[in-house]
Amino acid sequence: MSVVITSPYQHSVADYWNREKNAVNLRLGEVSGTYHHHYGIGAVDWSVLDEPEETREERMIAEMHRLETAQAVLLLDHLGQVQPTDRLLDAGSGRGGSSFMAHERFGCRVDGVSISQKQVDFANEQARLRGVQDKVEFHFRNMLQTGLEPGSLKGIWNNESTMYVNLSKLFAAHSQLLAPGGRYVTITGCYNDVYGLPSKAVSEINAHYVCDIHPRSAYFKAMADNHLVPINVIDLTEATIPYWELRARSSVVTGIEDAFLTAYKDGSFQYLLIAADRV
Repeated sequence: MSVVITSPYQHSVADYWNREKNAVNLRLGEVSGTYHHHYGIGAVDWSVLDEPEETREERMIAEMHRLETAQAVLLLDHLGQVQPTDRLLDAGSGRGGSSFMAHERFGCRVDGVSISQKQVDFANEQARLRGVQDKVEFHFRNMLQTGLEPGSLKGIWNNESTMYVNLSKLFAAHSQLLAPGGRYVTITGCYNDVYGLPSKAVSEINAHYVCDIHPRSAYFKAMADNHLVPINVIDLTEATIPYWELRARSSVVTGIEDAFLTAYKDGSFQYLLIAADRV
């Protein structure tokens, strides 16, 4: 084990993302050059299905990319007042899409961390191509042990990456890095405590992504234990269903679409935005 990858489970996660070349991530990213690793929200322009066959797929891909970009915009909207002199952390940064959007919006330094060396290399090459490598940098590091200076960050976010770590350890690490009054934001899938244990569909999602989806209650308990006080909680479940319905009809399906739609619609799975202040 390296100092970055500290357990057999983390090794399996890193291996998954080092090998991942899903068209649903790469083709959508090619639309604008901003590569995301998360899902979309908002109303679908269903007229894309009425396009002639020769242009329909291109329109569908562009529409899905519009929805995933809208998700990232919503997350950044909840980071609060960020100044160019501030510093942000993208924890589980993927191919870097949200980090570049944050720098474009706020003008500040953004660091991203991932335990996938392939993702880190890809994102740093994107930073070089954009000419922002002095302001946006990605590191092969564990989000539980980033090596960044305590209290140095104005904001931190996890965009669909909390299901790969122990929440108590994660929020303890984030709380240490955030300056007092700093903001933490996550958009995540979580299983519904009211439903009970994870449903069959949620278990299928876990198996597909080599992850461990947490119950909704675990987020609020771990935040309360680590000086993070929620200021906004938004249920995005209904807002993300149209994205999945469109994706299920596209050429970039991965085979997990039905599980997501089933879990969202039967109430066993929820898609939440949680913003919290460091106190």
